[in-house]
Amino acid sequence: MTQRLLRIATLALLVFMTCGASAADYPAPREGNAVLKDFHFASGETLPELRIHYRTLGSPMRDAKGVVRNAVLIGHGTGGTGAQFIRPEFAGELFGAAQLLDATKYYLVLADGIGHGQSSKPSDGLRAKFPRYGYRDMVDAQYRLVTEALGVNHLRLVMGTSMGGMHTWLWGERHANFMDALMPLASLPTQISGRNRLWRRVVIDSIRNDPAWNGGNYTTQPPSLRTAAEMIMLVGSNPVLRQTAMPTLAEADTVIDKAVADAYRTDDANDVLYQVGASWDYDPGPALSRLAHRSMR
Repeated sequence: MTQRLLRIATLALLVFMTCGASAADYPAPREGNAVLKDFHFASGETLPELRIHYRTLGSPMRDAKGVVRNAVLIGHGTGGTGAQFIRPEFAGELFGAAQLLDATKYYLVLADGIGHGQSSKPSDGLRAKFPRYGYRDMVDAQYRLVTEALGVNHLRLVMGTSMGGMHTWLWGERHANFMDALMPLASLPTQISGRNRLWRRVVIDSIRNDPAWNGGNYTTQPPSLRTAAEMIMLVGSNPVLRQTAMPTLAEADTVIDKAVADAYRTDDANDVLYQVGASWDYDPGPALSRLAHRSMR
């Protein structure tokens, strides 16, 4: 079953990549904030209010029974936001007239996950006292966003890339009858392990063992944010494309120095720590319950 789903997802991705011949016009996204009251995390922690920022394109369409039939939820990767999809190589190939996710026909929902973008996150003020969220919490927040804030009672499709792909697998497990189809990209339906876990531990350990982190109560970004930015750039890049873009030692150094400088300007160590560690409860197989009470390392 897993192999069949992976083949379907791969085929769908190839279709998506080849069908859009050029950038297209599409409706401007509308932005908003949903405030989810009394949000309970799997860790047992709670927030009286959890803010989820979102973008939508298009309008929901209901059938004769009042069921929404055209809603599509698209999930972003670790450290990203819904805004990452509003660009020529994605929205320009998919959201335009007569394209696969034509925004005049589909109601597209792009949410910032917990701890990301303009949604609630540690750097808002709670710092390391922010609840330890996991992927199941992130999916639960998406479900409440869709149903409570947007009034959507059915999804045509749930799709996502990387972390968003892992969320897609969890949607299939936690809300199996809520959507017609799933399209998880750049992800697998298995527990985080191997190299994937190793790079995350490098980031987590570098921050937590940095004296300047000060238990999350720093006044300036700790040096470990550099290590995190460099590691994330390394594991999140395509080796062939990177070699093409950085064919010399000097060019490679220039690119990584810029990435670190950008991270110190826009990122926060606590936010990054939480984002990378949120995969602690990801296991969409039958053994999901085994992780229900584990703490993020």
